[in-house]
Formats: sequence, structure tokens, C-alpha cells
Amino acid sequence: MAQGNNSIKKVLIVAFALCIVCSVIVSTAAVALRPAQQLNQELDRKTNILNVAKLYEPGMDVEEAFSEQITARVIDLDSGEYTDEFDPDTFDSFEAARDPATGRTLSGDQDIAGLSRVENYATVYLIGDENDPEQIVLPIRGQGLWGLMRGFLAVEGDGNTIVSITYYEHSETPGLGGEVNNPRWQAQWEGKKIYDEEGDLSPAIHLTKGGASDDYEVDALSGATLTSNGVTNMLRFWLSEEAFGPYLAKFRSGTEPEDAEGTDTDFEDVEGA
Repeated sequence: MAQGNNSIKKVLIVAFALCIVCSVIVSTAAVALRPAQQLNQELDRKTNILNVAKLYEPGMDVEEAFSEQITARVIDLDSGEYTDEFDPDTFDSFEAARDPATGRTLSGDQDIAGLSRVENYATVYLIGDENDPEQIVLPIRGQGLWGLMRGFLAVEGDGNTIVSITYYEHSETPGLGGEVNNPRWQAQWEGKKIYDEEGDLSPAIHLTKGGASDDYEVDALSGATLTSNGVTNMLRFWLSEEAFGPYLAKFRSGTEPEDAEGTDTDFEDVEGA
């Protein structure tokens, strides 16, 4: 007896063929759109860097403004010196952190930002003259309440005075921890100091409840204690001797970073996804 059009075998064949066709279409679209997605991600990164440095203006040519005003350099976090071993345009800190040759595992006491592993090198962005920058933009990240928070911190050329802070990726609760993106809260950071007068590499900047009372305090986010603690902890990590502390110390002492001796001038790319 001939099978009807609604037989189980024919339904399964049609469903399987449809799945194959859809998979091919989705895969092709993903491959075709990937270059555009990467360009958009790069444009978004540059926009955020210009924004935290207070250089961004609506409608501006972001690529042109970035190339004219900002220089990217890779630094050795241990020494605080520049290195030409990696191309700053392609260096990916997340991939570097995963690689045993360019990253390290943090112990419990070191891992106050909840990162587990970090890179040994990082990209910084210099505003103005790269030999005497007006500002230095540092990438920062750490755990908030619900997940990883990623952002940028802009510091004046003295290596100690904060210009601004911004977070471009987080999953914090809207209206609570999500207020890290509120311009009124971000405005509190301008002019705050990172290190106290003792001159060591232990950052003094922190969030506090009840209103800031000195140059090292920023008012905590209302109703978001864990997010506020996360912000304090990530800053205390990235501005310590474990990360950008040795680099910023050179600006505070008036001896700006130099190119590390013996580095390979042929760029070695550490590329991410």
C-alpha cells in the first residue's frame, strides 16, 4: 500500500531537510555578517574610550577623532613599561589571560575582583601627546552582583586624578546596580584621587554609603551594596601593584614609562574572538 503524504517517514524527511536548509542559511549569514559585527564592536570600543575621556560629541567621525587624539600602547603590568612585543590594535587581553605564556592565575587574596586569571600585559590609551599625555584611559573589569562588569577609567596625566568612569557591559539590576551608567553618578568621579599622600601602590579610592566626605570617596549606589563593592574591588585590583599601579606610579613620580629594552619590534598578535 502506498504511503500517504502525512506518513511519519515523510514528515521526518521533510523536517530533516528543512533543518539542513535553515542551518546552511544561518551559518552563511553568520559568516557574512561577522566582519560587519567586528567593525561595529571596534567602533563601539572607540566611542566608549572617547566618551570616558570627555572627547565624544554626537555626530562626530569617531574613527577620525580617535586616530587624531588617541594613541594605544601595550604595557607590561609587572614593570609598568611599554612593550612592542604586541600590536595594540589587535592585542586581546582576554585571550592573553587564558594563555599560560601571557597570563597568570590569581590566588584567593589577590583575586578581589573575582577574575580568576588576568593578563600580564594590557592596552592603555593615551590622550594627546603620547610622551606627555593629558589623560590615560585604562580598561577595567570585575564581578558585580550578576556577572562581569567591563568599562574604562580615565585618569589625568598626573597618574592620580580621575577624569571619568564608564561601564559598557554589565548585567546589573536596572535602577539599582545598573545606575553605574547614570551620568549623575558618573559625574561624582571627576577630580577624585586614586592614591593617598603616602605614595604607595595601594589605591585609596572607594565607594562609601551616606555620601562622600573626602577626595578618595564616591557615594555608593543606593540599594546596590554588592554592585558598589564590586566597583570598589575592581578599582582596588586594577590600580594596585597587581595591575596598573607600577605604570601609574611612573607618572606620579614624573618619570614616564619607557619602551622596555630587548623587546621584539615585530608584532605578535594575540587575537580574540
